[in-house]
Amino acid sequence: MRAVVFDQFGPFEDARVAEVARPSAGPNDVVVEVHAAPVNYVDLVVVAGKYQFSPPLPFTPGKGPAGVVVETGAAVADFKVGDRVLAMAEIGGYAEYSKVAAKDCYRIPDSLSFSKAGALSLAYDTAYFALTDRGRLQKGETLLVLGSTGAVGRACMQLGKAMGARVIAAISSPSRAQAAYAGGADGVVNLAAEDLRENLRKEVSDLTDGRGADVVIDMLGGDLFDAAIRAVAWRGRVVIVGFAAGRIPTLKVNYLMLKNMEVSGLQISDYRKRRPDMLQDCYRDVFSMYERGLIDPGPVVEMPLSQFAQAMRMVEQRKTLDRVILTPKAQV
Repeated sequence: MRAVVFDQFGPFEDARVAEVARPSAGPNDVVVEVHAAPVNYVDLVVVAGKYQFSPPLPFTPGKGPAGVVVETGAAVADFKVGDRVLAMAEIGGYAEYSKVAAKDCYRIPDSLSFSKAGALSLAYDTAYFALTDRGRLQKGETLLVLGSTGAVGRACMQLGKAMGARVIAAISSPSRAQAAYAGGADGVVNLAAEDLRENLRKEVSDLTDGRGADVVIDMLGGDLFDAAIRAVAWRGRVVIVGFAAGRIPTLKVNYLMLKNMEVSGLQISDYRKRRPDMLQDCYRDVFSMYERGLIDPGPVVEMPLSQFAQAMRMVEQRKTLDRVILTPKAQV
């Protein structure tokens, strides 16, 4: 089979598409014929060797491929050959076939295409747990989303609206306001202001009648976290999802006492390892919301496996707001 192979960590341009042996299912695994493999920002971190854990070399990147089960292990009872699944693999998605633990697979509804399923993966489960388990977002509360036009940010906005929250999108330029409103925002705040710390607090205050945001989801970190922490309501909750802005921020915890606020973190892969039952509930809810028209990952950009480097560059340089999906079955 064809697969993207990284022989060492580093620039994604150094990887190659190679013919490798098709994986075989272990007792608790399934093998999935991959129809759609999302290209995620975290893939860039993994291949650079900067992720929390590094796969053994050589390896094939790719989290969350979607496709059809072609082989099941002897101990697998929940899936059969022919089932359409979203497979939340940690690696291995950029290939024609991927071996995944059966417990990390989720049967997708017939109305959901493979590309749309791939676009939902990693973004909507991250957003779901950030809002429900860590942020405990309630109907009628105000949600502030940093990185709102990214995949996780858009997922947070849509899920927040579906949960009955008022959504404020933080945008990096006025040109992204239209995309934020289209994604479900009720209001926007400007992250490009000269005095970010004061401006962000004032804009959020103006949009909330002086209350502040009940829940903040932060994918960016750095100066943006420093500013957003000042815009939190009394008893507000801040959930840290990533540090796309570069700097890992620090905080004087006496500020938490002044507002009785909470700051927590989310590492979604830990839920798959420690609480697979919660992931099953998550995807059941997410797929149900999709079928009811409450959420939609939006347009996707499909590219053949041979163009993986171009696809990763698009994500790295944020050349599109759409999800980028590799289609290994396309032979271009």
